[in-house]
Amino acid sequence: MHGWIILDKPLGLGSTQGVSAVKRALRAAGYGPKMRDMPKVGHGGTLDPLATGVLPIAVGEATKLAGRMLDSDKVYTFTIGFGVETDTLDLEGSPVATSDERPTRAGIEAILPRFTGPIAQVPPAYSALKVDGERAYDLARAGEAVTLASRNVTIHALSLETQDADSATLTAHVSKGTYIRSLARDIAQALGTVGHVTLLRRTKAGPFTLGSAISLDKLDEAAKARALEHLLLPLRAGLDDIPALSLTPDQAGLLRQGQVLAGAAAEDGQYFATLDAVPVALVEAQSGLVRVVRGFNL
Repeated sequence: MHGWIILDKPLGLGSTQGVSAVKRALRAAGYGPKMRDMPKVGHGGTLDPLATGVLPIAVGEATKLAGRMLDSDKVYTFTIGFGVETDTLDLEGSPVATSDERPTRAGIEAILPRFTGPIAQVPPAYSALKVDGERAYDLARAGEAVTLASRNVTIHALSLETQDADSATLTAHVSKGTYIRSLARDIAQALGTVGHVTLLRRTKAGPFTLGSAISLDKLDEAAKARALEHLLLPLRAGLDDIPALSLTPDQAGLLRQGQVLAGAAAEDGQYFATLDAVPVALVEAQSGLVRVVRGFNL
């Protein structure tokens, strides 16, 4: 069993718990040590427990592409609650600053171009980043001061959806490494107030959208019916942004042995190499040479 199960992660569930839910479903459907072999399972992009939405779960050989998914762009819808900043920058934390100032819709729209394009942001103290070998959130929870370096990220698009007296909902298309909680904090401060994230929903991760996402209930129903295969997106679905490269049997054999193909008729770039629609490898072509980036055992 190889491919992707896209969860619509519910509120309160961690990303590793999402992986565990898929593993339980696989066992219930007969994939396990006493029946069919249990495939590897991993997620393609962490979501905080207080966030919901698209969580790609890689199954089998798709786990070899999970790292590539981590590097992909994401799209989020999020709500900023104005007037209170918390230590975690979301609903889970304790207030650390307050303000009576509330922005207007015109004020919010005017400030958004400042946060579009390449920007520098300081990650939240409550994050999984490491400081001297320790997770920042562990240090913060222990009451230690956490200082994280600014990092460069890209906000490809940022738009205001709705706004009322105390909050605003926005949609952001962002590069890897972007913290929406930091973005919300910085937008609020630029508007002369403070704020925190009250709602966060990921609507797209790499090529995957909510249109292909399923609930945990649907996952469980499919597992009980031994029909998980019907929910599984093909391994190729994680590589929709790159072209396919058809191979001859001899070429496929060489790549499966880790050898380099010479004289390939392919422009420079990455390709999804297949033999009669069977995935062989993710490859990189350069100057007529094709090298394996990730090989698939199918």
